[in-house]
Amino acid sequence: MKSIVIGSDHAGYEMKRALKQYLQGRFKIMDVGTDSEEPVDYPDFAVKVGEAIKARRAFRGILICGSGVGASVAANKIHGIRAGLCHDHYSAHQGVEHDDINVLVMGSRIIGMALAKELADAFLAAKFTREARHKRRLAKVALIESRNYSGSQK
Repeated sequence: MKSIVIGSDHAGYEMKRALKQYLQGRFKIMDVGTDSEEPVDYPDFAVKVGEAIKARRAFRGILICGSGVGASVAANKIHGIRAGLCHDHYSAHQGVEHDDINVLVMGSRIIGMALAKELADAFLAAKFTREARHKRRLAKVALIESRNYSGSQK
């Protein structure tokens, strides 16, 4: 059974709790918090999700905050993490297929629970296509991440 990591701030707590229950049995789920609706800081949970993926304790992660924006920004600062803020079905699977995202970020104040389940399913079922054009683009992203990218190259 594949392992996933899931985390949220206080605004995403209820959605995280419901998604965890929904995904139970299909995945081994590592819940890195938060555990209530008491105010917390989303970067703390973005780091916990990202570090679990980097340490290979989970193959993918789900991160939830109120809008998804802050958590997405924070997660994308972690070396090796490609977090996609997705609020539609196409982006949730295409982000994996073309961009090899390893964290799905959602805004609990933006989408409802039915859509969150649909997006989680699409994200977790998708596979990176490994097409040459996508691999080339990801190599450029890795160069940006390592600060060695100097602009457009074919």
